[in-house]
Amino acid sequence: MLRKLFVLLFVMGVALGAKAQELQCDVVVNSDQVAYADRQLFTEMQSRIFEFMNNRRWTNQSYRVEERIKCRILINLTEMPEIGTFRANVQVVSVRPAYGTGYESTLFSFIDKDWLFQFTEAQPLDFTANTFSSNLSSMLAYYAYMIIGMDNDSFGRLGGSLAFDQARSILNQAASQNSIYPGWRPFEGNRNRYWMIDNIQDPVFVPFREGLYTMHRQGIDLLVQDPEKARKATLAVLRDIQKLSQQKPGAAVIRSFFEAKSDELINIFKTAAPADKQAAYTLLTQVDPTNNAKYEVLLQR
Repeated sequence: MLRKLFVLLFVMGVALGAKAQELQCDVVVNSDQVAYADRQLFTEMQSRIFEFMNNRRWTNQSYRVEERIKCRILINLTEMPEIGTFRANVQVVSVRPAYGTGYESTLFSFIDKDWLFQFTEAQPLDFTANTFSSNLSSMLAYYAYMIIGMDNDSFGRLGGSLAFDQARSILNQAASQNSIYPGWRPFEGNRNRYWMIDNIQDPVFVPFREGLYTMHRQGIDLLVQDPEKARKATLAVLRDIQKLSQQKPGAAVIRSFFEAKSDELINIFKTAAPADKQAAYTLLTQVDPTNNAKYEVLLQR
């Protein structure tokens, strides 16, 4: 597993044989918008979600403690329609290390506005494959597999396929409930959980997934060692994404990519040769017009 190669410099002082779960997930629950007297409930919610994400083995892969995937779930509670039921906006972010450096590259960033779930202090928070236990556990498990899948794709071509299959299975189970829970179905929006996994598993998006590998292994991981080669690889990936955006305008996975990567792409190219800066600017402003103002810095000499 290529991820292991990235941590060899850090394992010398770590006890041999140590194994760990896949995720090192920070969880923040913001309850400022919810008026409820028992604030301990929100502390318990944060703690239980933290344990759910971090204390579970999600795959059969073997991870050392220092190999765990760093990620964060920011849960902004917006409403409590009734006691024990919550609505929330949630951002899920994961990072992966850049080879030979202390730099961490944002790999996955997605804002999910469709969280509706029940939570009580007495309610178990558990997950079993192929079974719908609760919407909260299904949403968390779905993102656990999305994070693992994206990380694996960045270390090996199409390496995240098994994890993405698990995310799809969770989506199918949740969507089959015919319930009130939003975000699992195509007609509920164009940037929800359904469209993220649908894009990822669409054969049309294979170049995108292969581009994640190319951009990280031949781009970001080589940026210190061979910046010119790294930038050329990154430009090639951006050209492929441009073609995909023309085929699938507004695709959820492409929007998520630029939420994660826009600042990093600016940093990659702002010290490049003028021709590469211009090429990057042209591509980025065409495929990611939302951030056009940010990309203006690439025109500065």
